[in-house]
Amino acid sequence: MSVFIAAAALAAWVYLLAARGGFWLFREKLPQAETSSPTRVAAVIPARDEAEGIAAAVRSLLTQRFEGTLDLFMVDDHSVDGTAEIAREAAHAAGAAGRLIVIEGAPLPAGWTGKLWAVAQGIEAALAFGPDYLLLTDADITHAPDSVENLIACAGERDTDLTSVMVRLHAEHAAEALLIPAFVFFFFKLYPPRWVAKPKKRTAAAAGGCMLIRPAALARIGGIAAIRAEVIDDCALARAVKRTGGRMWMGLSTVTRSTRQYRSFTEIRDMIARTAYTQLHYSPALLLGTLLGLALLYVSPPVLTLAGHGAARLAAIAAWLLMSIAFAPALSFYGKSILLAPLLPLAAIFYMEATLASAVRYYRGRGGQWKGRAAAHSG
Repeated sequence: MSVFIAAAALAAWVYLLAARGGFWLFREKLPQAETSSPTRVAAVIPARDEAEGIAAAVRSLLTQRFEGTLDLFMVDDHSVDGTAEIAREAAHAAGAAGRLIVIEGAPLPAGWTGKLWAVAQGIEAALAFGPDYLLLTDADITHAPDSVENLIACAGERDTDLTSVMVRLHAEHAAEALLIPAFVFFFFKLYPPRWVAKPKKRTAAAAGGCMLIRPAALARIGGIAAIRAEVIDDCALARAVKRTGGRMWMGLSTVTRSTRQYRSFTEIRDMIARTAYTQLHYSPALLLGTLLGLALLYVSPPVLTLAGHGAARLAAIAAWLLMSIAFAPALSFYGKSILLAPLLPLAAIFYMEATLASAVRYYRGRGGQWKGRAAAHSG
């Protein structure tokens, strides 16, 4: 039996490296714009108790360098920490107070997640300004000075309706060093960027921290209301855009960053547990299949390397080596030593436990909890 398990793991890693869109290479990076155009952009930020990062986010957007104009619509979703006032002070300090519109969030209606209701209110106000693009971003994202210009150029060159980048996540604390590169690695394995960009592929995904979308594409799907109950809203938006014939591109940014820090393993676990079971459509069968698949891919190679014999051990060593080769570019992207690559099985075990915890939370009625709210689910 151990021979078959090791052989299956090895075959799986051969497939992942050779035939899954080169997801592991981390090559799809947002290109530098060669030209600029007078484009009107409306940025929308939903903010709920974001005092720690909102000033940097507002300042980074209101000081963008490009020929167009950018107005920022921040929806204050019942914050109690002075988020709105801090945002106004940042806009004033940047000399752009007139381009920040702060919207006081209305009460949450039934059937909506809190974040998407805030986004919907921001979009409604933004569309009155007639923008060429909507930039949907988060309150903990600081944009490089040419981020918007590069996004617009990318969308124009590729004729995309939805253009998004996985911003550079914080990965400096000990808990982040291995787990954050692994998180991005797992995300790209699930949604290879090259497949996302191919119209004939069903794969659709977006990185929610930074999404540039054409208003016409949003209108075609029925607006944000079409995904109003989604917890994983970025990928839901991407699926809706692609399903209605939209084109998209997703890649990496080396300079636009998330300021949100995960200082402990518990914080990262909570981040994963919030949505992991949602990703599995709240299906016990998919949960079991996912855990078994992760065990085969990531746990069996080191276990059989240490405890196996003969052909099983050789196949397990080869699988573990391919796994490490695949993970090395993610570590390099985050400036971490590739000597950490063989430790990917430890990260996988961590995420397996967090996924299981996500299911437990769901069945206890605490699924999708974030910022003091738990999303309502059916089924």
